[in-house]
Amino acid sequence: QVQLVESGGGLVQAGGSLRLSCAAPGRTFSTYAMAWFRQAPGKEREFVSAISRTGSYTYYADAVKGRFSISRDNAKNTVYLQMKSLKPEDTAVYYCAATLRSAMETRGGAAPDYWGQGTQVTVSS
Repeated sequence: QVQLVESGGGLVQAGGSLRLSCAAPGRTFSTYAMAWFRQAPGKEREFVSAISRTGSYTYYADAVKGRFSISRDNAKNTVYLQMKSLKPEDTAVYYCAATLRSAMETRGGAAPDYWGQGTQVTVSS
């Protein structure tokens, strides 16, 4: 079992920035590819970004490409999502996820193995 704890959400004006963090205590963090998903009210959960186990490969949804950046620090058992140029349509609950599959497979729709509890991001216009 992998526990994932997100933090860093909040209220920000359009054009602003936020950095989400996801901590995963334990020795197995580096064995998982990590990802971020989001779910807006009334919509299905959608893929945002994924990163490979070593951090060498990253993937993004078209809607966030060029604005969001995913990274990880395996020494700190933490994955980050830096979000810039935020738009009101980025408003959602953001979920961290861990998967034993690859980041590329997660980008392709493979379901992660573990989920965090989610953190709210609200972008005002």
